[in-house]
Amino acid sequence: MHWIIILIAGLFEISWAVGLKFSHGFTQIIPSIITVVCMVASFYFLALALKHLPLGTAYAIWTGIGTVGTVIFGIIFFKEPVTVIRLLCIALIISGITGLKLITH
Repeated sequence: MHWIIILIAGLFEISWAVGLKFSHGFTQIIPSIITVVCMVASFYFLALALKHLPLGTAYAIWTGIGTVGTVIFGIIFFKEPVTVIRLLCIALIISGITGLKLITH
């Protein structure tokens, strides 16, 4: 169950990062409100996950989900560049997240 909680936290992490882009430096009210709500939700679910997971593992997975998700979102929706080195780096992050999950009880 705690892995689902950290996944939810990571999805909110992606949401607030994308929302930040749409808020244009907090000058757009609706995207700004959504961004702040997602930030609070992300921290809340991270805090819940930290009750059951080691700090380093939970934080690395949370930020990893956010990083991978925002890069993929940027590639698909903002037409950001897709390069072999970018994809390799994403694969390394995913392998690190997977490794941390496998070694944590």
